[in-house]
Amino acid sequence: MRVDAFDFELPRELIASHPAEPRDAARLLLVDEALEDRRVLDLPALLRRGDLLVVNDTRVIPARLLGRRGASRIEVTLHRDLGGGRWRAFAKGAKRLKPGDRLIFGEGFAAEVADKHEEGDISLAFAVEGDRFREALARFGSAPLPPYIKRAQGGDPRDRSDYQTIFAEKDGAVAAPTAGLHFTERLLAALDQAGIERLAVTLHVGAGTFLPVKAEDTRDHRMHSEWGFLDAAAAERIAAARSRGGRIVAVGTTSLRLLESAADADGRVPPFAGETSLFITPGYRFRAVDLLLTNFHLPRSTLFMLVAAFAGLERMKRAYAHATAAGYRFFSYGDATLLYPER
Repeated sequence: MRVDAFDFELPRELIASHPAEPRDAARLLLVDEALEDRRVLDLPALLRRGDLLVVNDTRVIPARLLGRRGASRIEVTLHRDLGGGRWRAFAKGAKRLKPGDRLIFGEGFAAEVADKHEEGDISLAFAVEGDRFREALARFGSAPLPPYIKRAQGGDPRDRSDYQTIFAEKDGAVAAPTAGLHFTERLLAALDQAGIERLAVTLHVGAGTFLPVKAEDTRDHRMHSEWGFLDAAAAERIAAARSRGGRIVAVGTTSLRLLESAADADGRVPPFAGETSLFITPGYRFRAVDLLLTNFHLPRSTLFMLVAAFAGLERMKRAYAHATAAGYRFFSYGDATLLYPER
């Protein structure tokens, strides 16, 4: 399909710069044959007893680093751990960098540019690794917010907690699984009382999720890969929910992509561990997921293509037009949608 089929206009003032307070007070647009304006806190009433919410328990690391190369300032965002103290990273002004350049991010925390890649990013070799690297990153790094959320140099300290879900346990993401940002202890208690079950899986979200689709046709886009894990116990719980008639409700596109990556042709979800570069566009046959809770996504993005595949392109354009007119808040810190599949 042509990428411009997934374009839409969005006023800049609708891009949320901070999450709702409290988080479960965010608006929720139910998207089915008709549209319905609700709140995230209504979720227990919108789901059924026996449904299974599948959340992503990845934890965002402080992957944004400000440093110097000689007298020049440099900003990098780490996005892929290559092991042994080496990372792939996006860098502002990457064209000016060359292999061998030394970047200093703080006292005792430096890296050398090891390579430059055709994709436009670089490889960095840090002088420390393991616990020492994690301690330095915690000291000198900041939350790797998406580029459409503007912050002064040094960032906003609130983002360390705001850009982390209540489910976050396993370090490795450089972008938040943002649908999970809406959950609070109050909401989890209400879901428990309503008999709606919950399961955590892991997909370490990469910064590639923010990369624009530069191709003119979706067939020519190369999807970024991310590492995911779904163990045998999780697979058994998914099968049990299915057998009792419960629906699988993916909390976020990351959970959905992991489930669909693991699923076989008959919709069974076995254990999974490894990379996925699954690129979902209209025409894809969903096998593992019945409902999708997700935020509002950027135009021409792989995530808007995914929700268009799930709920229907024309329905999603109608939903986004409604949300824009109604003043919904968009993107990572914005409001949410609950999507029913196109029938």
